[in-house]
Amino acid sequence: MNLNDLRTLYFIGIGGIGMSALARYFKGRGLAVSGYDKTETPLTKALAEEGIPVHYTEDLSQIPAGVDLVVYTPAVPGDHRELVHLHAQGIPVKKRAEVLGIISRGMKTIAVAGTHGKTTTSTMVTHLLYSGGVECAAFLGGISLNFGTNFLQGNSEWVVVEADEYDRSFLQLDPDLAIITSVEADHLDIYGDHERLIETGYRAFAKRLKPGGRLWVNAACENYFEDLDGIDSYGIDNGHYRSDNIRMENGRVTFDFSCPALTLKGAQLGVPGRHNVENATAAIAVALEAGASPEGIRAGLASFRGTRRRFEIVWRSDERVYVDDYAHHPTELEATIGAARMYFPGKKLTGIFQPHLYTRTRDFAPEFAQALDQLDEVLLLDIYPARELPIEGVSSATIFEQMRNPSKRLVTKANLLDTLAGMQPEVLLTMGAGDIDGMVGKIGELMMRGFEDLKI
Repeated sequence: MNLNDLRTLYFIGIGGIGMSALARYFKGRGLAVSGYDKTETPLTKALAEEGIPVHYTEDLSQIPAGVDLVVYTPAVPGDHRELVHLHAQGIPVKKRAEVLGIISRGMKTIAVAGTHGKTTTSTMVTHLLYSGGVECAAFLGGISLNFGTNFLQGNSEWVVVEADEYDRSFLQLDPDLAIITSVEADHLDIYGDHERLIETGYRAFAKRLKPGGRLWVNAACENYFEDLDGIDSYGIDNGHYRSDNIRMENGRVTFDFSCPALTLKGAQLGVPGRHNVENATAAIAVALEAGASPEGIRAGLASFRGTRRRFEIVWRSDERVYVDDYAHHPTELEATIGAARMYFPGKKLTGIFQPHLYTRTRDFAPEFAQALDQLDEVLLLDIYPARELPIEGVSSATIFEQMRNPSKRLVTKANLLDTLAGMQPEVLLTMGAGDIDGMVGKIGELMMRGFEDLKI
């Protein structure tokens, strides 16, 4: 497919973070772009304000005439009325990942993959490149708080992309430089088991490196890739590219970075958590390889603000703090809770968690319970099903019953605010990849106006 021949594009599931970035890309190229999504969100409203019409019912009359290409997300069911109709019309229909692959093949591609950490790391790579004097395009899996968007048009041969393992999407990419942050089990509904996730997912992705390309793998999982060419390692206290001596100085995470070509002593990071130092280690490695200056990288680390819903401090006063995070895998929960412990030592941590997917809850219930037990008190919401139908015997109670934390409650979105109003959180965390983000504004308002007697 020649992208230069396209004039009119239609997106089904346009409100997704990856889909909206593609929509913005084509709109920026002067094409007519419109689409459908199930619900209105701040992101779809932003698209509309940018001149990209969005509607919210399966309505064939809303599809524009003369569509050259339909882009859809695998999260859309196969019997979606508009998708079925467009297939029947013989109009080219492609998944988001296919289109991203086509775009990136004409550029020098930096791809960031991993069970967790890929959104923050790809956003960090992009920020370090700009800070270090290397402009790039970027398709990000979250809204960068530095750039205020999930898409950057850029003006160079480089493009940064988040390489998503779901539906094997990342196998559409042929990167020049790549990162694998972790290979922990997830999306077993797609891969079947962990072994196949590694072999048909991450190893297959690693083999798609362009000749002469380089891949940095977290030292914790480099043993899965040792037989492949172009592989290097990174980590905390481990790997050829490493960070160590992690400490807090003047309220900031500070660390020392070293690699065969460079040492950065006393680098400071604008976001908290050991996991973000690990992400930064990979981002520094790639930014250096792409030509970013060491001085610019140091400045970029300090000015990095993170990504929306990745340890995003929604509200803070002298008395209390509210942090929102996208964490939806047990390891991500542990990282978020660990970052809160580091950033707010000695404070009571209250967590609100919304499990995402019945299959993920079924597959990792013991690990979820263990992670949530690290909080001082927990409010556990119903499962957000996303694309899935219920599974008999699987619910939030599946996690709840395995938790040892004595301060735990099962709640619904309907009674969440009333329950929270009767508590006195010092540090409040909301975590999950479902629609819990729709509650953030109301929770923030409650934090601002309530608990006036609380002092920390």
